[in-house]
Parts: sequence; C-alpha cells; structure tokens
Amino acid sequence: MRRRTSGAAGRTGSAEATTPTVLRPAAMPREEAERRATLLRAVADPARLQVLGMIRGSAAGEACVRDLAEAVGLSQPTMSHHLRILVEAGLLTRERRGTWAWYTLVPDRLAQVGAFLD
Repeated sequence: MRRRTSGAAGRTGSAEATTPTVLRPAAMPREEAERRATLLRAVADPARLQVLGMIRGSAAGEACVRDLAEAVGLSQPTMSHHLRILVEAGLLTRERRGTWAWYTLVPDRLAQVGAFLD
C-alpha cells in the first residue's frame, strides 16, 4: 500500500509519497481469526441479538423456542434456524423438555465476544 497525496504536494517526488507501508506478520493465526469470525457472524443478526438479550434478561436464565419465536415475531422454523446457529457457535445450550427445546446462555462464550472488541 502506498501513501497518496493530492495536489502539488503529490508531484514533488518526495520519498515519503512512494514509500510502501511495511506489513508485520499477523498477530493472530488464521485459524483463530476464522473461529472468531464464525462467532461474530453468529451474533451479527438482529434476531439473534434479541434472543441473546431476552435469554440473558429472563428470570430463569433460559427460554423456550416457542416463547422466543413469539417475542421476536418469527415463525418457529425461522427461530429454530437462528437458535441452531447460536448453539453451533457455542453461545447457547439446548435442552429438550417434552416437545419443546429450552435454551440457556454459555456465559464464558458470550464473554469472548466482548473480549474481541476490547
């Protein structure tokens, strides 16, 4: 990447105008970057953010797929899709009780999302 200058200053031929930027080796290995990106993609959806907030704010610390779908205004299949993504990312755990699935947060995994932003 080269620095660009505009106007007359860019035509002076100074060494600074053509000095390439020195790139250092990545501080984060590619595998770690991919793991983090997967986690961030899981929370980069408004419905999934709402779900995480609702479960976090629930008195019991858990919520049923039926209640979540109704609260967010999505069909149960669509909500199940969003919940599956959150479970696969390790942000939620799923427990089957009768015909319904109940979801709880994985606090350590959720804390990792915040740590990425620090």
